[in-house]
Amino acid sequence: MIYMFKIAVVGDKDSVLAFKALGVDVFTVYDADEARKTVDTIARDRYGIIFITEQIASMIPETIGRYDKEIVPTIILIPSNQGTLNIGMDIINENVEKAIGSNIL
Repeated sequence: MIYMFKIAVVGDKDSVLAFKALGVDVFTVYDADEARKTVDTIARDRYGIIFITEQIASMIPETIGRYDKEIVPTIILIPSNQGTLNIGMDIINENVEKAIGSNIL
């Protein structure tokens, strides 16, 4: 059986609006409470990948951490239009180090 999952992006309007042109479902949020509720809602609604801007993710670390333990959805942190906080790269470095035993990046 083939499962079809949707892709979503969560963040501020200026950072996520361009994703609409790629066919990605866009969710604009303005504060931590709204971000938390939005991520939880779309995680239950057959989304396989959720891109979240680092600025929004930094407001809801407990929510991001909860989904880190799940296979679906996969949460990927992306920079916003204001630049990067290096949170996404830090997570990648941690995962590589955990898998390989040393940081090769």
